[in-house]
Amino acid sequence: MGTVVDAANKEANRSLADLNPTVVFVLGGPGSGKGTQCANIVQHFGFTHLSAGDLLRAEIKSGSENGTMISNMIKEGKIVPSEVTIKLLQQAMLESGNNKFLIDGFPRNEENRAAFEAVTKIEPSFVLFFDCSEEEMERRLLSRNQGREDDNIETIRKRFKVFLESSLPVIEYYNSKGKVRKIDAGRPVEEVYESVKAIFAPKNEKAD
Repeated sequence: MGTVVDAANKEANRSLADLNPTVVFVLGGPGSGKGTQCANIVQHFGFTHLSAGDLLRAEIKSGSENGTMISNMIKEGKIVPSEVTIKLLQQAMLESGNNKFLIDGFPRNEENRAAFEAVTKIEPSFVLFFDCSEEEMERRLLSRNQGREDDNIETIRKRFKVFLESSLPVIEYYNSKGKVRKIDAGRPVEEVYESVKAIFAPKNEKAD
């Protein structure tokens, strides 16, 4: 059986490498405004926005064998294996018909990062890091009324802790390679977007 999977992986890798894609990892704590800014980047700079969490949720909804396995792992509080998430990302990249990607909420930890580079043979162009104080993120999460049951104070603080412990080593790793673009995300949306635009727009061009 392994050979079929290996062949599929090889196929995905080859096609992805052919795309020579531009990949930007988007990291930031819950409530740092990543989603809003990703939507702006998609609109103005033609990127495809891939959220690791959304892809996993869609797979669970599909009722596939893979989806059931993912669902059970999440229920047990386990982290979904990197390979599973990476395979979903690869598939979405190939199906998008684009070669510029914002990958949001991934890599969640150092192991994810190493696995992504090993499996896809792709290094991100840079990491867009939305830096926002816990107080501000907490305020935003509690005030947005999206009916997400995980937006209560205890859960929010737990999510902050997880983000800090797992994602900061990833940010530090890429920072050591000069690949982190840090944005002060505690400001109003328009101001944050001005900083984002400056990173994505070539110096001589103005985006809308």
